[in-house]
Amino acid sequence: MSHIYIYSPSSAVRDKAAFRRGVKRLRALGHEVEIDADALSSYHRFAGDDATRLAAIGRAAASGADLAMISRGGYGLTRILPELPYAALAKAIESGTQFVGLSDFTALQLGLMAKTGAISWQGPCVGEDFGTEDEPDEIMQACFEDLLLAQGEGVGWRVPRGEQAQDHEIHGARLWGGNLAVLVSLLGTPFFPKVRGGVLFLEDVGEHPYRLERMLTQLLHSGALAQQKAVVLGQFTNYKLVAHDKGFKLNTVVQWLRTQVSIPIVTGLPLGHVPTKVLLPVGAKVDLVLQGQEALMAWGHL
Repeated sequence: MSHIYIYSPSSAVRDKAAFRRGVKRLRALGHEVEIDADALSSYHRFAGDDATRLAAIGRAAASGADLAMISRGGYGLTRILPELPYAALAKAIESGTQFVGLSDFTALQLGLMAKTGAISWQGPCVGEDFGTEDEPDEIMQACFEDLLLAQGEGVGWRVPRGEQAQDHEIHGARLWGGNLAVLVSLLGTPFFPKVRGGVLFLEDVGEHPYRLERMLTQLLHSGALAQQKAVVLGQFTNYKLVAHDKGFKLNTVVQWLRTQVSIPIVTGLPLGHVPTKVLLPVGAKVDLVLQGQEALMAWGHL
């Protein structure tokens, strides 16, 4: 049994039924679930005002839990990045608390990485992943349990046919990334990690391919992409193509990006705002092996 601390550092929880289902399922798996006092607070679109959410993050760091898990993503962390308790978060991680989240949580993860080098995890949240009306995704749950049991040492997936033409191996590269829109918003700030020779992974939701290309172009022109050994693309979902696009689609963006950089652009990573998601250690050193249609990312025991 693991001790899980649930808190809300970003948007307010509107779907309280999903939140309750998620908590119930985590408890049914045998875990001790502790809910932060302000997990269901609301102020404008946020889970409490800035001071309330900062205090919740501090309590998560002081909880002594095996895992600190966000209720949901949304928006709110970028505006409080200068005040985050980085030293306390890094100390909690060193003492064994794993911090897990995605989407807006990318801001905290990259700020933490830039300020302290501490490792956190991209992965599920309570409502979106464990609070679904149907049963939660089996792969997501298995990866989640592997983290709690300290058994997860890597992830493999099949690259879409025709996407990977050459075999490639990368060893000991720093893994970083997350939500593309949040990551790009940190460019030029002290909270954007200065990673050279890394593996950058990206995902997003509700962004049309031309908006994705615009953000990728910003990363390209900043020089950040040229400094990496590979870019791994997760899932980009919930956008709508229109007649004006005239065939411009997500694959158009991927193929264009490949003409701009000389590093592998790998697709198909099961991560993003989708039911089937793996967990990735942000800030850890990884090996990336591409062989035919198979991709393997390994980090060993952390």
